Amino acid sequence: MDPLGARSQFVDIQTLPTWQQQLGEDGEEIVRDESDSLPSQQAFPSPFPFRPDINRKIILFTGDLALLNCTAIVNTSNESLNDKNLVSDSIHQLAGPELRDELLKLKGCRTGEAKLTKGFNLAARFIIHTVGPKYKAKYRTAAESSLYSCYRNIMQLAAEQSMASVGFCVVSTTKRGYPLEDATHIAFRTVRRFLENHGNSIETVVFAVSDTEESVYKKLLPLYYPRSEEEEEACLPLIPADIGNSEGEPVVPERQIRIAEKPGSLEDDAEEETLELDLGQVGNHAFARMEGDVDKQRKQILQGQMSEAAMQKQHQRNYNRWLCRARAEDLSDIAALKALYQTGVDMCGRTVMVVVGRNIPVTLIDLEKALLYFIHVMDHITVKEYVMVYFHTLTGEHNHLDSDFLKNLYDIVDAKFKRNLKAFYFVHPTFRSKVSTWFFTTFSVSGMKDKVRYLDNLHQLFTCIKPEQIDIPPFVLEYDARVNGPYYPAQSSGL
Repeated sequence: MDPLGARSQFVDIQTLPTWQQQLGEDGEEIVRDESDSLPSQQAFPSPFPFRPDINRKIILFTGDLALLNCTAIVNTSNESLNDKNLVSDSIHQLAGPELRDELLKLKGCRTGEAKLTKGFNLAARFIIHTVGPKYKAKYRTAAESSLYSCYRNIMQLAAEQSMASVGFCVVSTTKRGYPLEDATHIAFRTVRRFLENHGNSIETVVFAVSDTEESVYKKLLPLYYPRSEEEEEACLPLIPADIGNSEGEPVVPERQIRIAEKPGSLEDDAEEETLELDLGQVGNHAFARMEGDVDKQRKQILQGQMSEAAMQKQHQRNYNRWLCRARAEDLSDIAALKALYQTGVDMCGRTVMVVVGRNIPVTLIDLEKALLYFIHVMDHITVKEYVMVYFHTLTGEHNHLDSDFLKNLYDIVDAKFKRNLKAFYFVHPTFRSKVSTWFFTTFSVSGMKDKVRYLDNLHQLFTCIKPEQIDIPPFVLEYDARVNGPYYPAQSSGL
């Protein structure tokens, strides 16, 4: 802590000029390519048009990221979260030793993922840790996809946690060998697309760079964040041909190949168009998507003649359709409810997801968007074993999800959701909720029945999940202390 009366070493982002305000201050001009005629440029609108509302959210800061007082700052590290680099070293030095202890509990981070910890002694409340890819020219496509995932997952996490501001470092460190300019293109377009599509709740994004990185960022920022119509027009010829899809994700042309059973058929145009849109966004490669007559498959399902493998394939297609919608739609209003979020791990090291019943205003929200949000958040969580904690604490009639909605959700989700869910902890249940849950898990979703555990107090929950590994809403803590008495963690005897 700074001595009384001393000037704080931390930087208030409110005092920094936004990218829009920097117009005319840099003393730099975009050089036009005279070989391109003006009419030909105007014939193609810029994929990144002048948006002053977005530019006001962007700040370019040359200095130490760890000093920023953002809601969260980004730490770039390795898979073990113990990398030694200038950004990480500065964050650890200011955050204190508690950060290293908390990182040990995360048990690493995969390339492209993003994980959250507290900020401890930093001005930032949180630190988002990510792992950038190692770059090799022959594996460029994989590196681009992984780096996109880093920035996308950071922004997604910020939106889900209702963070007002995020401070980015240069994720692609020199040690990992990623060319700075190539990486910056991916960073800028991914953040821009996210702010356009899902970033209503995010007020500020700071790109923190060193003196050596500043020139590249200043050169490329106008391409993706033009500050005037003139700058947009001048930058249009300089924008790369490859700008990714609508989310900024790299697109691999060979993966867009589709094989149709009847290439010349014009029957049922509406259905074919829908299928083409679905298939264009789903799966790993073209040959994995070869299908037979879809209408015939549906008819066989109704007649009970389709094989189990074919039914699973049809179910997978349906889930992928929902997942594509979830990724494309703005779900920030549902995220703001804080009704579903990821926390730490249980005693077995499995990811813990929390559902807060009182935060679900069933009568006021769009339940279809709620379903999409659940799929979007949970899709990458459910690839490995996980548990769910549902706080039924102080829920009212307007918080109870209809059993038909829950049945529909259970029927839609991918098989991995059901297979990898190892326990569902139902905290503070009422007699009525126990009865309705018993009926639901017995007659509607029988596969869930053996996974439900009713817990009357937090002490029982803490035998499965350590207190420091779960973020519990304050009203739940207050209710439990009032009804069951305060919780005192067991301490080892000093004998």
